[in-house]
Amino acid sequence: MTETRKTAREAAARALFAIEENGAWSAQAVQREAAEMDKRDAALATALVGGVLQHKAMCDFYLSHFSSVRLKKLQPRILTLLRLAVYQIVWMDRIPDSAAVNETIRLAKSLCHAGKRTTGYLNGVLRAVARSRDNLPRPDCATKEEFYSLFYSTPRWLTALLIEQFGERETKKLLEANNRPAPTVLRVNTLRADAESILRELTEQGVQAERHPSIPNCLVVKGTGSIASLPCFADGRVTVQDGASQMSVYALDPMPDSTVIDCCAAPGGKSFFLSERMKNTGTVYSCDIFPHKLTKIREGAQRLGCTNVTAFLQDASQFRPEWEETADYVLCDVPCSGLGIIRKKPEIRYKDPAELMQLPEIQRAILDNCARYVRPGGTLVYSTCTVLERENQDVVHAFLASHPDFRLSRFSLPVCDTAVEGEITLLPHVHGTDGFFVAKLVKMD
Repeated sequence: MTETRKTAREAAARALFAIEENGAWSAQAVQREAAEMDKRDAALATALVGGVLQHKAMCDFYLSHFSSVRLKKLQPRILTLLRLAVYQIVWMDRIPDSAAVNETIRLAKSLCHAGKRTTGYLNGVLRAVARSRDNLPRPDCATKEEFYSLFYSTPRWLTALLIEQFGERETKKLLEANNRPAPTVLRVNTLRADAESILRELTEQGVQAERHPSIPNCLVVKGTGSIASLPCFADGRVTVQDGASQMSVYALDPMPDSTVIDCCAAPGGKSFFLSERMKNTGTVYSCDIFPHKLTKIREGAQRLGCTNVTAFLQDASQFRPEWEETADYVLCDVPCSGLGIIRKKPEIRYKDPAELMQLPEIQRAILDNCARYVRPGGTLVYSTCTVLERENQDVVHAFLASHPDFRLSRFSLPVCDTAVEGEITLLPHVHGTDGFFVAKLVKMD
């Protein structure tokens, strides 16, 4: 008996189950489920998972209008399959409605052991959605906050926080950007290659590649399949790194033959870029609290030829006396809510806000501790991949109030037309990067 090949929709469904039931990250869940698929099916599975997570609230809004059963009473996996089908019907023009409906029913039988009553219900609801696709109900909300939260599938607490911080117009642009796919950016390792030669090589291999519009030695790529299988990746001539992640290194701007401490380094991307900017001279101490992550750092450094990177098992909030005032440069890219990388990890928006409230205290502790490693005249950069002021400006300003020997310092970034006056929040719809915060501080002599 031949084994039935897993479809892209089945891979997407299984990945969504893992995200909902086990808290799996979407990228890893899709990668695991689509591991044996060709590039086209794997790309479809990825798009389906991302789309459902990005539009979950609107999927439920439409379903609630056509379902005779309250959504809360449905088996969770059946509700997930309904969302998957609605996303295809409403947002994906190239997928026939019949294919979305029929495959959903097949998956309900095979993955949820659904009987005739359930499959009949699924068929009725989904065909009703399909018939009304050109005349779907619109949300009737009392406030912009309520509308944005529903239309962009962003929790009310987060929508309210963003409106308070950025205003309604900017929040709308940010939420729209969060629901668009993030570009894949390859940073060329200039220790081993140049951007022009990599661009030619990828084009010859059938990869869609173009130079990044603002960041040097970076390429925006599509149609790569597994990036790890690209020869230029395998032999360390390129690595994957979003532009926002690179900006903290541009702000730090380390000189060759200097000593740098990257305090929360895993998986090592910033350490490797620091090494490259230093022309593989001096020393980069690449630190993390988890031993298995140090293995990733060492493997990455070896692949890229970054011989000046040394991995250290070190809790960034705990003082290491022998490092006191020894570093020319210290990078504190601290643990954060991750709400700037929703484009890449759409499930992050659904985090429990209560779990995020203790983060500023942890961030302040790390910044206070790691500042002790900066020599007089040295540079300290604080960065996060979130856009929330309570984790960004508030932490930096509290630090400055208790550390009069530090001051904010101007710096330049490739994604900005003018110099930055000490600190900046990068936004996807403004700078073309993930959401990120960077602050540069100098310790006075």
